[in-house]
Amino acid sequence: MHNIDLVKALHHIWNSGDLALIDSVYADDFLAHWPASSEVPERRGIDGIRFGVARIRTAFPDWHEQVVDVFGAGDRVASRYVSTGTHKGPFWGIEPTGRRIEIQEISIFRIADGRIAEQWCMFDDLARLQQLRVSPEHLRKVLKI
Repeated sequence: MHNIDLVKALHHIWNSGDLALIDSVYADDFLAHWPASSEVPERRGIDGIRFGVARIRTAFPDWHEQVVDVFGAGDRVASRYVSTGTHKGPFWGIEPTGRRIEIQEISIFRIADGRIAEQWCMFDDLARLQQLRVSPEHLRKVLKI
């Protein structure tokens, strides 16, 4: 599978919640780097991905990552996407609000041996929490400020 197609398959997993596809896309020793303000700034391995997909789809059952741009060279692929979802389950200690969110994200992926081995992701935590109308106290706690 071409590296760009591999990243598109990754987005399909997050969009569909199809955990059975994870082993064909992610390396066993996969490592994800999220913003420092993230609840889990580093995620490792296949189990970490299963946890992440299940967690986001429990909180936002209609989670969708719309790929806007994707390009690559060598063992790296970059993807810019817009993630949307309706908050229907607990997330970061926030009870369901029923609110729909939309956040801009960008990720850089490293491919090794035909699988995604590493990801660096940037997204706007503050925008997500503001759209959920989280209290200022909870914002400070979650964003560690």
